[in-house]
Formats: sequence, structure tokens, C-alpha cells
Amino acid sequence: MQDFSFHNPTKLLFGKGQVSSLKKEIPAYGKRVLLLYGGGSIKKSGLYDKVIGELKEIDANVVELGGVEPNPRLTTVNKGITLIRDNRLDFILAVGGGSVIDAAKAIAAGVPYDGDVWDIVTGKAKAPSNAVPIGTVITIAGTGSEMNGNSVITNWDTNTKAFFNSNHVLPRFSILDPALTATVPRDQTVYGSVDIMSHVFEQYFHASGNAPLQERIGEAILRTVIETAPKLVNDLRNYDYREVMLLNGTLALNGLTGMGVNPDWATHLIEHAVSAVHDIPHGGGIAIIAPHWMERVAAVRPEKVAQLGVRVFDLDPTGKTDAQLAAEAIRSLREFWASIGAPTKLSDYGVDDKAIELMTDRAMLADRIGNYVPLTREDVRTILRNSL
Repeated sequence: MQDFSFHNPTKLLFGKGQVSSLKKEIPAYGKRVLLLYGGGSIKKSGLYDKVIGELKEIDANVVELGGVEPNPRLTTVNKGITLIRDNRLDFILAVGGGSVIDAAKAIAAGVPYDGDVWDIVTGKAKAPSNAVPIGTVITIAGTGSEMNGNSVITNWDTNTKAFFNSNHVLPRFSILDPALTATVPRDQTVYGSVDIMSHVFEQYFHASGNAPLQERIGEAILRTVIETAPKLVNDLRNYDYREVMLLNGTLALNGLTGMGVNPDWATHLIEHAVSAVHDIPHGGGIAIIAPHWMERVAAVRPEKVAQLGVRVFDLDPTGKTDAQLAAEAIRSLREFWASIGAPTKLSDYGVDDKAIELMTDRAMLADRIGNYVPLTREDVRTILRNSL
């Protein structure tokens, strides 16, 4: 295990009716609010009216920015930065899923920065220490953005998706009411379930030693998703299932399972490259790419994949090699994801081999990516071709 520093001050407000906490939480940061949301589902569900009602009770001055994309774009982030500067706003309230929260974090970091916010997203510049404070009302389980400092943004002009992480953009509070996720459609529910598992995988397959507790915590999250997701996708309005899945999503990527380990993240880099070029759903892309990544690394280091199979998928190890167990584990993962309705190949989204080289370019942030088994350019190209 590596030495580490863990700091996560986000306040979680979990349970039914927690939107009513807005009038108590926001005034501590100011009443001039940028209200950020996505494509309008919060208006159809009635959540928008509830949030506006809370803001009216504290006489908040509200400026709205709707239409945040599923893969949030740099152009939208720049709009938010301009709105905050022009209206001298104090606070960002992000209402929606991970994409909305990711956009909020980039806006928050970009406001006090004199240059192009893309410098921050790509790591050319560090996020300022005085970022605009953020609060969130989460409407979908999956990304864990409600309790981490990660932000993924797409520059559509260059077909590039990049990310940054900063403690300065951790949400000050996040409202998690499972009832607000009940209207999430089946496909998005599936994508969220996949994303939760993939976040655990990225930290489970690490390049560090002696981290049994972190791995066991990750395995518990994985087993809970495997137990809950099939029930949820067939009973989308079940509060109990939504409640469990929402907490799974938060714990999978709030730093808990990544303490003291050197995580991998190659699968996400490859998927980011695909969705930067083709704008496909992130969770759908992960469901397709992750098993192919796992096959590639299992050819070199099968032991952790075998461990996953035994501990999470209850495979019988008797008389089997790590390589055999790894192959069974990957098959079990594919079967599970397919059983809940996840896509199995990129051609399901109309992706062909015409942009293989461009996607490979976008994935390769260095000569090798990933840490569990560092991948070469040829490895990434092979994973993409196998995913078609």
C-alpha cells in the first residue's frame, strides 16, 4: 500500500424529501445562484419546480443554464463561466446527473482563471484554489460525481475528451434522494449500473500491493450491484432498489476504494476516446470495452481477474489455473451485463473501423496508458477493433 492523503469534505444529505435542505444549505455560500441542468427531464418530473420553490424561499437571484449535454462540452462550460462573471454569481447548483455536475466543476474552476478553462481540463494549468462553490441535487446513480473532484469535458472542435481532478471543486453538499432517480429510463439505469462497476474495476486493478481492505470494499460494491441491478431494471420505480444503487454509485468513486493504490483507468481513457469521436453514452461504451480490456490484461496478469471471478462471481477455483478462472470471470461479466440489457459491441451504436486511428490517438495520453498492465498503442488499437 502506498502512503496517501484522503480528504473528502462533501456533505451528503441522503433520503426522501432532502431537496427541502436547499434553503438551509445555500445561504452559507451566497444567494446569487447559477442553476445548471440538462435536457429538461427535471422539468417533466417536477423537480425543477421544487428547486425553484426552495430558491424563492431564500430570495435567491437565479440565473439558469440548461441543456448540458450527456458528454458535457467545452462550449457549455464557457457559457457558464460567462454567466457567472457577467452576473457576479456566488454559487453553482447542479441539478441532474454526472454530466451536469462535471460541467459545474469545470465552470467553478474556470471562473477565477484568467486563461482558457481547457488549460485546466487538460492539466496545462492547475485549478485555482478559490473555485466557485458547488452544490448538487443528483438524479441518476452512476458517476459518483456528487462526492468527488473529477470532471470530464469534451472539446467537440477537436474530438478530444479530457479530465481533471481537484479538491477545490468537490461539492460542498450533495442531495441524494433515491425517489428523484425513479424516472430514469431503463437504458440509463443500465448504463449507470455498468459505470458503478467500472469505477470499482479501475481501482481494483491497481499497480500497488497489500491493499486487501480496499479490494474487499470494492468487491462488496460489485456484489451489491450484481444483486440489485437485475431487480431494478425490471422494477424501475422501486425505491428500495434505487436507494441501494444510489449509495453504490457514491461509494464507488468517492476515494474510498482508491486509498493507497495506483489505479488503472485505461478502460475509461479508451472509452473517452470513443465517445469524443462518436458521442455515444459513456456507460454503454464502457460495457463494450471493459471486457476486451480485461482479456488483454489477463493474458499478462490473470491473477487479479481470477480473484474477481472467485470473490465476486462465486466461481469454483478447484483444479483451475488463474488463466482459466480469468476467462470464466470475463465470461461471467459479459453475461451479467448482457442480462441487464447492456450493449455488447460498438457497432450497436453505428461505430465502424473508419476512425480507429483517431480514437487510438485520443486514448494515448502517453506512450503507455494504464497501470495494472500498461497498454501500448497496439494494445489499444486491438481492444478497439475487438470491440467493434
